[in-house]
Amino acid sequence: MPDDPTSCALCNVPAVDAELNREEVWQDDLWRLTTSIGPGDPTPGFSYLEPKRHIRYIDELDGQEAATLGLVLSRCTAALKEATGAELVYVYVFGGGIPHLHLHLAPHRTGDALNDVLLKGDFEERPLPSGAVALFSKDFASLPASELRAVAERVRALLG
Repeated sequence: MPDDPTSCALCNVPAVDAELNREEVWQDDLWRLTTSIGPGDPTPGFSYLEPKRHIRYIDELDGQEAATLGLVLSRCTAALKEATGAELVYVYVFGGGIPHLHLHLAPHRTGDALNDVLLKGDFEERPLPSGAVALFSKDFASLPASELRAVAERVRALLG
């Protein structure tokens, strides 16, 4: 990878855990899970799943990390859900901050501090016949269907 893992904050274990007020609660040969221990965290069990090997972004996953991510993620979210009594566990992957892959695992209960909205700004909710709800931004124009279809076709071709 082009960047230097020796300068990566998340590769600097255990110092990074102390700095970010988190505690390692599980690890295997490839992955580690840390949980926030505050102060000031309003979400009990908010955790971080990251590969031990320096991998910057999710699209760079390869090898055994790629092969095991689903099972590890399922195991960790199930433990967090049970430990916190959460209804579900949100999984966020942003990739714009620290260039070392880390998945935010956020146990969620109704009325807690977490935001379940994907769009920023003002939006409108439109119920669908299935019972799902579609979100429409009031702040950003909808893209033309032809542009959205073109992206879908490019993805299909790349994965085909």
